[in-house]
Amino acid sequence: LIFNTDVFCFGLPHEERELPPPLLHPRRILRGVHRGVMDGANTSGIPDVNGAILFDRRFTGKPLVFCGTGGLLPAKVGDMPGESKEVKPGDRIVMVGGRIGKDGIHGATFSSEVLHEDSPATAVQIGDPITQRKVMDFLLEARDKGLYRSLTDNGAGGLSSSVGEMATLSGGAEMHLDRAPLKYDGLAPWEIFLSEAQERMTVVVPPEKIDDFLALAKKRSAEATDLGEFTDSGSLRVFYDGKPIGNLDLEFLHEGWPVMELPAVWEPPAAKSASIPEGDHLGNRIKSVLSRLNVCSKEPFVRMYDHEVQGGSTVKPFQGVENDGPGDAAIVRPLLNSPSGVAVSCGIVPRYSDLDAKAMAENAVDEALRNLLAVGAPLDEVAALDNFCWPDPVPSVTNPDAEYKMAQLVRACEGLQRICLAYEMPLVSGKDSMKNDSRIGNEKISIPPTLLVTAVAVMPDVSKGVTMDFKEPGDIVYVLGPTRAELGCSEFLAEFEQTGDRVPTVRPEEAWPLYQALAKATDQRLVRSCHDLSDGGLAVSLAESAFAGGLGAEVDLSLVPLGEPIDRDDFILFSESPSRFVLTISPKDQTDFELLIEGLPLAAVGRVSHEKGLRINGLSGETIVDEEIGDLKEAWQRPFKNY
Repeated sequence: LIFNTDVFCFGLPHEERELPPPLLHPRRILRGVHRGVMDGANTSGIPDVNGAILFDRRFTGKPLVFCGTGGLLPAKVGDMPGESKEVKPGDRIVMVGGRIGKDGIHGATFSSEVLHEDSPATAVQIGDPITQRKVMDFLLEARDKGLYRSLTDNGAGGLSSSVGEMATLSGGAEMHLDRAPLKYDGLAPWEIFLSEAQERMTVVVPPEKIDDFLALAKKRSAEATDLGEFTDSGSLRVFYDGKPIGNLDLEFLHEGWPVMELPAVWEPPAAKSASIPEGDHLGNRIKSVLSRLNVCSKEPFVRMYDHEVQGGSTVKPFQGVENDGPGDAAIVRPLLNSPSGVAVSCGIVPRYSDLDAKAMAENAVDEALRNLLAVGAPLDEVAALDNFCWPDPVPSVTNPDAEYKMAQLVRACEGLQRICLAYEMPLVSGKDSMKNDSRIGNEKISIPPTLLVTAVAVMPDVSKGVTMDFKEPGDIVYVLGPTRAELGCSEFLAEFEQTGDRVPTVRPEEAWPLYQALAKATDQRLVRSCHDLSDGGLAVSLAESAFAGGLGAEVDLSLVPLGEPIDRDDFILFSESPSRFVLTISPKDQTDFELLIEGLPLAAVGRVSHEKGLRINGLSGETIVDEEIGDLKEAWQRPFKNY
């Protein structure tokens, strides 16, 4: 296992209104989740290298916590493909890992219903990262010795799910719950059957290898218990103290529930065009946007994660001369005797759902891919994962807008498919959660429809990695990709408590050749720094690259490539049009770089300066921004500086 990722969506940490019980204050949730990742990830021996923290009042009811892990899979294990799952009649059902307790019971049910006053605390798993590490090391050793055929975790549904799913590969299973090791006495058979834990695995062991498997488990201090065998009976049979307590036909279990058909009705939301007065103090506006919760530095939280364990992280979460600039993606080199590695990034913009969930999904994919490109990843071997978290789309008396939420889901799926096909990005994994609502008394709180896209790319040579900080005075500053007046749901408009009516639109036919050219430029080591344009637009990216590098920049907005006429400086500065980058190129590489990007929307807009200030000239030619990078950085770091 070579990297961890974590993406969080919370309510506002400075929430002042009184929250009805049993809702916990978002600040307490934030600190608890952060502590959980520290305790879990830092003891796992896996570097935590990528993620994001987002805030929206609507996540107060149900915060979202996306945690992921990437690993290396052998192409073959023995004579079998490494990814294959095989179960044969007669194979033993072996539970490995933490003992079973009353925690994690009905966790899957808990996550699939509206949160309410009577939601049980016992649905939450009590993790044990030390046990998980022992189990992981033992299973890798047992795999290399060829002691088992396949395995799965005891997450949602516990043994009922893990054994019930793998039984479909053999045609049946017979298990004895009284053999399962317990944390304490007093558990009913159904509780043993349903209790969930991520550090508990179900392993398929050939009968002729069961003794060796159990002996190795004992040697490695990983508790392993033989619970029964897989069969070809067509049924999942469950026993306790020798008595049958369950007998489910597998076809009924997996196929017996009719496919649900849900109505979907799409009506574009009523949206008003933005009404923002042109300001004279754009420097102050840049600092205000830099201080917004979804833009500002999260270093006080992220710095407490271990990025360095295993010694293979080459492009890290923090970059620049003081190692505190916000990286777009991370690169890890898992095999230290090899130059190759893996880049990992994410894309998530739930606020765009306020105007169109399809645009939200498309922008999430585009952001994940351009973050990979920003660190120098090639396009040859890229894959993605999609994680949907949605408000309830099932109609009921208490859910009158279900048809609209279902339509949002349909549109998001259409957008996801369209962009992934255009960018040649296979979706290799993912999950969904469709009940992200809470009801406290008469108040219902639903999250904004949210799609997290995590992307990975194979890098043949990690030394070609690129970071986002400006490198040398005199380097040429370029903007790659066209800017449009797309400020709908932007951080800039949110500063004025407005939504706008024009959500950023991904145009893959325009972006794909641009991405291919950028990948060639980074492969040829022509790019000194690269930073994608996302939250806060060009203004934020310029400021971040400047203060991360400890250098200033002089920029002319009249030179920025536009996709349409724009006559306002602030719209160019804060537009969140996708598929754009700020790059710096050494003057000696200017000709080669421009030949490579010829014919695409690219413009040299300024130069990096040794003076520690960001100076921007507007469309009129007059200076509209003249700010010290120290002041910009202070604004960016202020919100969580003493958190």
